[in-house]
Amino acid sequence: MKLKNVLIVVKDIEKSKQFYHDLFGLELILDNEGNMILTEGLVLQDEKIWKKFLGQSVIPKNNSCELYFEENDIEAFARKLEKLYPSVQYVNRLMTHSWGQKVLRFYDFDGNLIEVGTPT
Repeated sequence: MKLKNVLIVVKDIEKSKQFYHDLFGLELILDNEGNMILTEGLVLQDEKIWKKFLGQSVIPKNNSCELYFEENDIEAFARKLEKLYPSVQYVNRLMTHSWGQKVLRFYDFDGNLIEVGTPT
């Protein structure tokens, strides 16, 4: 058995697809009416479908998980993020952990937590 995908719930699937393409270069593999599979195994699902399936509300910024990306030139990434999405909500701007890894954390439009760090 192997993990195939990670699914996140989004309100505006087109806007989210653009966000993940702009920042991380993820490309669309399959568009299945409210479910989009992107490269690297990320799946975007329309919030209406998720709510209908679960019969419950989505809780943004629940801080129970994060998407983690690695980037060698994290300073350039931080500049790109600020330029393309200046209103993004940060958990922490670029910082350096005691073990030397540089990271930044922020939320996407739907409150999904994202961390970008230098390779460890």
